[in-house]
Amino acid sequence: MADVRRTSADEPAFLAAVRSADATRFAALTERYRRDLMVHCYRLVANYDDAQDLTQETFLRAWHKRGSFRGNAALRTWLHRIATNACLDFLEEKAERTPTPAEPGGAIFEVPHLQPFPDRMLPADPADSVVARETMELAFVAAVQHLPPRQRAAFILRDVLGWPAATTASALGLTVASVTSAVQRARVTLRAHLPGRRSDWHTPTTHELSEVERAVLRSYIEAHERNDLDGLASLLRADLRFTMLPEPGTVVTSAKDAVAGWVAGGLFSRYCDLRGVPTTVNLMPTAALYLRSPGHPSHRLWNIAVLHVVGGKIAELTGFAAADTPWLGLPAEL
Repeated sequence: MADVRRTSADEPAFLAAVRSADATRFAALTERYRRDLMVHCYRLVANYDDAQDLTQETFLRAWHKRGSFRGNAALRTWLHRIATNACLDFLEEKAERTPTPAEPGGAIFEVPHLQPFPDRMLPADPADSVVARETMELAFVAAVQHLPPRQRAAFILRDVLGWPAATTASALGLTVASVTSAVQRARVTLRAHLPGRRSDWHTPTTHELSEVERAVLRSYIEAHERNDLDGLASLLRADLRFTMLPEPGTVVTSAKDAVAGWVAGGLFSRYCDLRGVPTTVNLMPTAALYLRSPGHPSHRLWNIAVLHVVGGKIAELTGFAAADTPWLGLPAEL
């Protein structure tokens, strides 16, 4: 957890680097927090490319603001504060170009800029609530995007990172009362769009897939490899939500409609030669699907399918075109 009370050996070393203007030592100390900061920025902006850029912007701002670090708070907290404000500046500038919907929503398809986050870029400590699984799920990240930026930041700092209200208020330039009110409103919105999911988001939970999730993922891949439409349909909840990003309008809200769309698109046909590799992104069961075109000797990476499994069935299925996700590090061909 991003503990705002805990300091470590980094703080004295960092102060020494600041006082001596040792840029190399400064960079080495801040680099340790890159993954933490990337996750934080990703939750705020829902886009991996932007999170990378904003993390680098955080390091640049930290160097320019280095004189403001006094060592009376954790270095991680100081960096998260800078990252939060870098993201808020980015979101405010973006809002001028693309206004946030007036009515809060939570559906993934309403956030076309959403990108998957590679698990290999998560912080190494599995007990750290900065990567609590529920707060990395695509639906959670998408729902958060519909909160106004400062409400979004207050919610993430308070309920995800577990910061005290006073520290959060100081970071955002708000009063404690304003932060408390913002977080309460955010909780209502999140619960409305994430029904049935736990809401104690700063309590660490396991990152491992359950046996049920693993079994569903295996069956999902095998159905594609066998061209087994009936087998795939049996894995879907009737109220399935299927989204293909970043294409606008490609969302269906029932298994029946999803299957009909796949048939119409020729996904399951005698010409469709698919192979699948099980993996995870956003700590969720994921199938990397490879398609072999007629006359081509190998299967090429085609689609990334991220599954949310509820009660042994697929409740949410989010697809990403493989060409749009090179940072996942998957092999281009099988």
